[in-house]
Amino acid sequence: MSRPLCSTCQRPLSVCYCSALVHIRNRIKVLIIQHPLEQKHPFNTGRMAHLCLENSELIVAERLADEQLAQLLKPNSALLYPSLSWLPDVDPVEPGTSRAGTLEQLTVIDATWRKSKKMLHLHPDLQRLPRVSFEGTLASEYRIRHSSLGNSLSTLESIALAMQQLEPGSDFQAMLRPFKHMVSLQIDVSGAGERGHR
Repeated sequence: MSRPLCSTCQRPLSVCYCSALVHIRNRIKVLIIQHPLEQKHPFNTGRMAHLCLENSELIVAERLADEQLAQLLKPNSALLYPSLSWLPDVDPVEPGTSRAGTLEQLTVIDATWRKSKKMLHLHPDLQRLPRVSFEGTLASEYRIRHSSLGNSLSTLESIALAMQQLEPGSDFQAMLRPFKHMVSLQIDVSGAGERGHR
């Protein structure tokens, strides 16, 4: 028998994180294109980011028609993604610059690294967007899920860091509250399960 789920966060009620959710006004719209497998993942941080940001949209799809993607992308859009060698060489969006000041939308791919690369290959228009990337060592709090790529962050952590740089007047780090709450709840539940089987 399946456990009852919260209708908002879609987590089992025993590990619902909604009490820690925050609501942040953001000028730059955050468009999250989520792989269908992420929608079903129990630790869905793309959905959590969408729930925290007032100006955001969550689309679940591995592939979008060119016309649909064109409708979703605003004229001044950027892609939150590392500047990897196989991607087209485009100008970065640097925080504090005039380009950052006129940015209308930050597009985010919510998927594993392997799936995100496939989604980018399927959408050349996304590859050609100006990019927001991070430099230096990144420290993730995502202790309940591991990435195949070192020095990486969860979708929510990446969005919070990018938006904090692009809109420094708002507290986007507050988005980490429900994230850390979810992680702690899961660790507590997992620990209780391990103790119960001893």
